[in-house]
Amino acid sequence: MIRSEGAKMVIRLVATYIGAVIGAGFASGQEILQFFILYGYKGLLGVLVATILFAYLGAKVLELSVRLKCSNYQELLAYLLGPWAGSFMDKLSLFMLIGGLGVMLSGSGAVLQEYMGLPRWIGIGLALVFVIAVIFNGLRGLLAVNVILVPVKLLAVAIIACLALAFKGLPQNLPVLSGLGVGGHWLWASLLYVSFNMVVPLAVLSSMGRAVSKRVGIYAGLLGGLGLGVAVALVTLAGLAFYPEVAHYQVPMLYMASGASSLLKPVFAILIWLAIMTTAIANAHGFASRLAPEGGRRYRVIGVLACFAVLPLTNIGFADLVKLLYPLFGYAGLLLLAALLVVPLFKSRIY
Repeated sequence: MIRSEGAKMVIRLVATYIGAVIGAGFASGQEILQFFILYGYKGLLGVLVATILFAYLGAKVLELSVRLKCSNYQELLAYLLGPWAGSFMDKLSLFMLIGGLGVMLSGSGAVLQEYMGLPRWIGIGLALVFVIAVIFNGLRGLLAVNVILVPVKLLAVAIIACLALAFKGLPQNLPVLSGLGVGGHWLWASLLYVSFNMVVPLAVLSSMGRAVSKRVGIYAGLLGGLGLGVAVALVTLAGLAFYPEVAHYQVPMLYMASGASSLLKPVFAILIWLAIMTTAIANAHGFASRLAPEGGRRYRVIGVLACFAVLPLTNIGFADLVKLLYPLFGYAGLLLLAALLVVPLFKSRIY
């Protein structure tokens, strides 16, 4: 059994794991549409595969991080990929984290402009202030914010999906689709989805290696993965109920929310913004903790500088940034996915 203090840490880690994965793409429903809904009933099989992988990989990342006493993801990458490939992946991960931070800041501006009619710079500025405030409080700030924001975000996703299902009803005749989504096959799509979404969690969770116990890490990874699976399943079912109309919308969750109730639109806008914030915080923390694993003043300075350094990226626009950067993130994630699945099986001891 886990004592009360350990249980609190499990909750914090579960929230941090889920918060690192559920970003703007998930909350908008576009990711779920492309990776699962467009495969019809086979997409539900993909959800099952993704859930199992999220649970296993989350537990494995935390378990390895504790065993290796990691303070940042560089140490875990060196163990998984070796010196040369680990160094290459380290540099690529830094680029992905800083690029992801730019995408999230741009997304904040896009949300406030599209759903609230405010200038983009206000959304970007609010996100900047929020992320910097969390960075100034270090690891404790990251965990505290996620404990508050992630349950709200997860609950909002579940409520919108459930209301949409209540309005439309469970899909009676699940569409039989083939090759319409990402990857051309439901199994490959589910693998790509997991690999795409494990880059940021690996960067964040690996920094916890000296702060948690092995048992706490394994419990948190398993529960976080299962929580992600439930959220993906709910959105997938709701999307299938609204198929094929939902496939024609850039923001499928907004369409489903509006179909259930027009009052859900502002709730949805808040949901998207919260999703962006938790992912932006995870990116900033992963970047800063890699370059300043000891924390303290250097960690805060690097985190703040990273936030300002990515501001030029926000001029490109949210949709264009996603189109430009996310494919790279997905293919890089495949290397991590393969290493996490294979390497621990052949390394029975730490060298």
